[in-house]
Amino acid sequence: MRKANPEVLNRIKNAAKELLAEKTPSEIGMRDIAAKSGITAANIYHYYKNKNDLFKDITAAVNSASDKDNNSENNRKRYEMKDIKEMMNYRADIKVVDATLRDGGLVNDFYFAENFAKALYEANTKAGVDYMEFGYKADKTLFDVNKFGPSKFCDDDYIRSVVGDGERKVKVAVMADVGRCNYKEDIHERSESPIDLVRVATYLHQMPTAIDMIEDAHKKGYETSCNIMALSTGQENDIKAALEMAGKSPVDVIYIVDSYGSIYPEEMARICDMFGEFAAKYNKKLGIHAHDNQKLAFANTIECAGDGVDFLDATYLSMGRGAGNCAMELLLGFLKNPKYNEFPVLDFIEKHMIPMKEKGVVWGYDLPYLLTGQFNQHPRTAIAYVKDGRKDITEYFKELTSQE
Repeated sequence: MRKANPEVLNRIKNAAKELLAEKTPSEIGMRDIAAKSGITAANIYHYYKNKNDLFKDITAAVNSASDKDNNSENNRKRYEMKDIKEMMNYRADIKVVDATLRDGGLVNDFYFAENFAKALYEANTKAGVDYMEFGYKADKTLFDVNKFGPSKFCDDDYIRSVVGDGERKVKVAVMADVGRCNYKEDIHERSESPIDLVRVATYLHQMPTAIDMIEDAHKKGYETSCNIMALSTGQENDIKAALEMAGKSPVDVIYIVDSYGSIYPEEMARICDMFGEFAAKYNKKLGIHAHDNQKLAFANTIECAGDGVDFLDATYLSMGRGAGNCAMELLLGFLKNPKYNEFPVLDFIEKHMIPMKEKGVVWGYDLPYLLTGQFNQHPRTAIAYVKDGRKDITEYFKELTSQE
């Protein structure tokens, strides 16, 4: 069991005890306890390493309250059956976020085909995707509008030209980079904008400005997330300080971001533990944005989903900066929720993504990205390696490991 707020933990246990007066442990599910305690199922996950630990606590409550179901072997079998049942089921709290236009836009300076964004929006609608990230809210005084496609700036009129004026089943998200966004001027009141979610991307040392951006977007009526980048290079105390700051802010979702694709699933589980403590303490949702330098983006994403992380980022055919991200087609194929449909994703990939690759747009797993992931470095040098058409991977290895 993970470290927990004693008051919250007692609420969970008391709810379990009340339910045990009417049901056996095998009949009690995570959602039952969530409804009874008033604590979300996702947050309950943050207090327990896995569901078996939760049911062991329920068993202890049973044994202290009565002799009912006191056969430990039978109880163990019930927990295993319950665990299998949960694996066959789905968590309704999961939200899938498509970041193809935003992270994928870093590959081609956001110059997509004329009908690409609209076709992607339609594919997301048919696939049941919850959010579509349209790009950045970049400051036009810092970036030349003539050198980038419209998703670099995400003007409201551009988004409206894609989503139209009718009812929307997919929410619109944009990313606001700390230090690269004139957020007070370029992010308008929610009532005047087609945007639903503002995702504030920040490094640990930029947290004070990130909090100001979150508060500004919150006051304007938006959903907000705090995407803490380059976690693999941060000190644990600094990460915890950032989580404390984010927890005290009005942010809705706190994101785990594996910027360099260097985190392994075992490490990701421990990161989820740490983030989960603060999410539970401040009643926040968690998200995961993974990169595929070591072909672990999908593995890390579903690891987080199993640990109660709700917001899952993915891109079509893994399109994203450098090695790319968790593949949407992999993620939707994994999730059990019948609201998601993989076929529209495959259809879009066939009609738009594969032709784009055939025209020479380059992204995805490659040896230079693998090395930057293994050495926990920003992929900028690997991006330059690929752009220059280099083939001397051993020389590049020596460059990365040089002490000079």
